[in-house]
Amino acid sequence: QVQLVESGGGLVQPGGSLRLSCAASGSIFSINAMGWYRQAPGKQRELVARITSGGSTNYADSVKGRFTISRDNAKNTVYLQMNSLKPEDTAVYYCNAGGFDTRLRRYDSWGQGTQVTVSS
Repeated sequence: QVQLVESGGGLVQPGGSLRLSCAASGSIFSINAMGWYRQAPGKQRELVARITSGGSTNYADSVKGRFTISRDNAKNTVYLQMNSLKPEDTAVYYCNAGGFDTRLRRYDSWGQGTQVTVSS
């Protein structure tokens, strides 16, 4: 079983910055892609950014140039640096990771979510 724990959410003014972290733990054999998704009230969950084990990244068009995803493979941790935040970035942000556990079973795990609110 692989668990993900997020941290770093909160309330920030428009134009401000936040950094989210997500640490994976448990019966990890490998972690392939890690990503951040978000869900605003009344909307579907959407991909924000994703990073592969090799470091390739992709972003939602709405966050390109403002958000940066990175990972520390030694710590099984993924980060999301969010700059120039806008009110429309307000959402619950979820971490996701997929790979194989120590029994070589595929997993696809989600964190519990962290609230990001952008408001003056």
